[in-house]
Amino acid sequence: MIAIEHEQRPEVLRQIALLLERENRHLHDRIKKLTLELGRLQGADAASLQLEIDQLKEMLERREREIFAASSERRPRTRKDPEAERPPQTGHGPTPQPQLPVIEEIHELPPEQRDCAVCGGTLEPMGDQAEESEEITVVERQFVLKKRRCQKYRCRCNAAVVTAPAPPKLIPGGRYAPEFAVAVAIDKYLDHMPLERQSRAMAREGLQVTSQTLWDQIDALARALEPSYQALHPIILDAPVVHADETHWSLMTRHGTSKWWVWSVASREAVYYQLASTRSHKAALSILSGYEGVVMCDGYRAYETVAQRAGPKIELAHCWAHLRRKFVDAQPNYPEDCERPIELIGKLFKIEREVPRVPGPEPQDVLDLRRKLRRERSKPLVEELDALAKKMADRVLPRSGIGKAVRYLQAYWTGLTRFLEDPHIPLDNNLAERELRGIVVGRKNHYGSRSKRGTEVAAILYSLVETAKLAGAEPRAYLIHATRAALEQPGTVTLPHDLVS
Repeated sequence: MIAIEHEQRPEVLRQIALLLERENRHLHDRIKKLTLELGRLQGADAASLQLEIDQLKEMLERREREIFAASSERRPRTRKDPEAERPPQTGHGPTPQPQLPVIEEIHELPPEQRDCAVCGGTLEPMGDQAEESEEITVVERQFVLKKRRCQKYRCRCNAAVVTAPAPPKLIPGGRYAPEFAVAVAIDKYLDHMPLERQSRAMAREGLQVTSQTLWDQIDALARALEPSYQALHPIILDAPVVHADETHWSLMTRHGTSKWWVWSVASREAVYYQLASTRSHKAALSILSGYEGVVMCDGYRAYETVAQRAGPKIELAHCWAHLRRKFVDAQPNYPEDCERPIELIGKLFKIEREVPRVPGPEPQDVLDLRRKLRRERSKPLVEELDALAKKMADRVLPRSGIGKAVRYLQAYWTGLTRFLEDPHIPLDNNLAERELRGIVVGRKNHYGSRSKRGTEVAAILYSLVETAKLAGAEPRAYLIHATRAALEQPGTVTLPHDLVS
């Protein structure tokens, strides 16, 4: 008996794959025969039986694509696609590096090599002429043990002795500078390096430190920066449109691993995360508590519950990228039915790209242009898509891929078309999905948190780091600036926007 999970020989694995494919084909045929026989016994007509067989075939093929096909949603370009007419991208020169410090080195010929090979004379410098080139190198970081001497002072009366103050530390009497804690936090929450891995890397660079000590540092850092984290939430909830999304997270304790959830709410200026033990509407109510405006989200029912309880204060806008994804998933089995909806949705996104992108709050002229384009060009496309969906709804099976896409479109039609009324509403929820990307990569590297406090620290530092990126601030510089301010005056709120304004 071959243990497939341990087999590494390519030829053996190839033979196993061929056998499995042959067996799958046999099972497909067997299912088809049984379905036909069952339908005859139940008195079903031939058309209904064929639809059911097509649906079973679609489910099996979709499962195979999930296992073996590439995960990208990009579709091959055709001649009908105007993007296919783009000229091929040519090569390019070195990437400019304006942020790197420049060190100039001058290379001279040693005296013994300055003899002319032609006449035997002496080679002399040609004024300022030189052959110039560039080279990018690396200067390794260095941990240093800084010894501080805080001078003592006394009066001649011997009644007063004063010591010069040392810079404040995250842990009073501790051995590590705030900049060290920031470096650990950046490596973990921006570059996704687990603390154990950081500890090993530091040992190679001469510093002996345990992962527990590293955790103590980022725990203290999070406590100092918590007021800044809490200040993000009301700023986001003050926006006319917010993006909401969630993804799973692991809490690993000695009692086992439990599934937690990262909830995010974001605007164009900031992002705020909460980690909760539940994916129910209670967590959604918590992160959207007090909000009045439009929530861009997917079709998860928790957001519908929030909107129902908030009444007219909250309106839901739904994501066209999610709808497109459903038609793309169904396209291999229903190419003719899916082609036009995908084309129409693509045109909607193309129209949106004609509006200039500006950081921060959008000026009125940008909003006016978007409103005009949507009224004149997007609305007819949406109406055509609605008519197509109504025609397809009567002839497709609800559980088929195309049936699910049509059902999603009709179920969330109000939220999908809300963008036509309000130029603040984007076409998709990609902002929220992008802001969860760092967390998704992080959980793959360090698997989650080991305590409830770990989830709180992750929420604080992920929020501040990702908001710094949104604001255009360098995350490390921002965290150092905010930490110093918090240590000098506890409770101080420092936002990334303060560094770039």
